[in-house]
Amino acid sequence: NYNTAHGHMTLYSNTIGAGNSAQGYNALFSNTTGYQNTANGKESLYSNSSGYGNTAIGSEVLYVNSTGYYNTAIGYRSLAQNTTGYYNTANGYLALYTNSTGNYNTANGYQALGSNSTGSFNTTIGYHAGYSISTGSNNIVVGSNAEVPSATTNNQVRIGDATITYAGIQVAWTV
Repeated sequence: NYNTAHGHMTLYSNTIGAGNSAQGYNALFSNTTGYQNTANGKESLYSNSSGYGNTAIGSEVLYVNSTGYYNTAIGYRSLAQNTTGYYNTANGYLALYTNSTGNYNTANGYQALGSNSTGSFNTTIGYHAGYSISTGSNNIVVGSNAEVPSATTNNQVRIGDATITYAGIQVAWTV
C-alpha cells in the first residue's frame, strides 16, 4: 500500500512494505517489509529488507542497509556500508561510508566520519572531519581535516587541524 516506484527494478522484492518511495535504477530493490523509506538515486537503499523510516538521496546511498532504521543520508555512497545502524545522519560524499552498526552519529562534510564502523554518538562537521574514527564513541570533531588523537577512544573533542594558528575566546571558559 501507498508505495511509489519510478525506475527499472525499483521496489522489486517488496511484499508488504508500505509508504515507500523509490526513484532510480534498483532503488529499494531488496525491500520486502520495510516501510516509510525514501530512496532517490541509483541503487539507494538497495539491500534494505525490513529497515524503516530511512531517507537516502544520491547514488548507492545506504546501499547495504538491511534492517537499520531512521537513518538520513545525502551524497554519493554516504552510509553505504550501514547494515543495522540506526538514527545516523550523513551529509556529504562518502560521509559515514563504512559505518555498519554504529548509532546516533552525525557527519557533515566530504568523507566526514568516513572510517567509522561501530562507534556511536559521534558528531563531525567539516571536510574529512573525524575521518580516522573507527570504533570510538561520543567524540566531537569540528573543522577541515580535524582528527581526534585516538580513533578507538571515547569522549574526545577536537576543533581544527594542525594548520590552525590561533584559537581564542572572548570570555573565560567555565568547567
